[in-house]
Amino acid sequence: MRIITQKEISEKVRKAVIDANYFLPYDVVSAIKDAAKKEQKRLVKKCLYKIVENAKKAKKGIFPLCQDTGLTVVFVEIGDKIKIDGDIYQAINDGVRQGYSDGFLRKSTADPLTRQNLNTNTPAIIHLEIKKGSLLKMSILIKGAGSENKSAVKMLTPADGKEGIIDFVVETVKKAGASACPPYIVGVGIGGNLEVASISAKKALLRKITDVNKNYELFLLEKILLKKINDLKIGAFGFGGETTALAVKVEMQPCHIASLPVAVNIQCHSARHKTVNI
Repeated sequence: MRIITQKEISEKVRKAVIDANYFLPYDVVSAIKDAAKKEQKRLVKKCLYKIVENAKKAKKGIFPLCQDTGLTVVFVEIGDKIKIDGDIYQAINDGVRQGYSDGFLRKSTADPLTRQNLNTNTPAIIHLEIKKGSLLKMSILIKGAGSENKSAVKMLTPADGKEGIIDFVVETVKKAGASACPPYIVGVGIGGNLEVASISAKKALLRKITDVNKNYELFLLEKILLKKINDLKIGAFGFGGETTALAVKVEMQPCHIASLPVAVNIQCHSARHKTVNI
């Protein structure tokens, strides 16, 4: 049995939340550059290159990528051969609190009714899954309110089928318009139940833009959705053009015979995430 200390987890999380807020993943930067090259409209091309310029400035360690440094969502995969010396939830939240303080990041958690800021950016949203082995994997996703507020979940019926899924996803992005800072990455969760669909949609945002869905049917669905979303011509910051979304990522779970849950989690161009292993 492998022992991992609470302090070790906290330090990994502390560094990860700082890195995620300061460094835009390479695949996202590359996709934005590729999108800029394809654009014909000068204004849209300029907007996309401004995102790249912003990422370069943030990378110097002077500024976070966005003023909205988000809520911290942590997907934890813990091996069944690991023993945590302490409280893993406390360890993660200590790391988040320290990271937001040490990294001079805006703290955004508030009481939903009084709206009083808690000034710690905790509690983090933690999803824990037990796996085989002796690895502790933590994927930290920084989720701002601009894009989260435009996300949605809907309980479709089986009769709505694939066309119903497509219509709901495209309509959700259309309603978001330019409000959630496009170009987007769109996470889609199909199946499970109300909460599983939502979690799947958010977890889909951790995938690399360049990856290929192993499920061929979902691979085709991702292509269809990406084309239909880009056909909306919302474009970068709402100025039109060819790229409303950089990618669509779909995850699927079995569901009840009488339901068809679908969730859409919209991610702005500042797609901040970091995975660490212990």
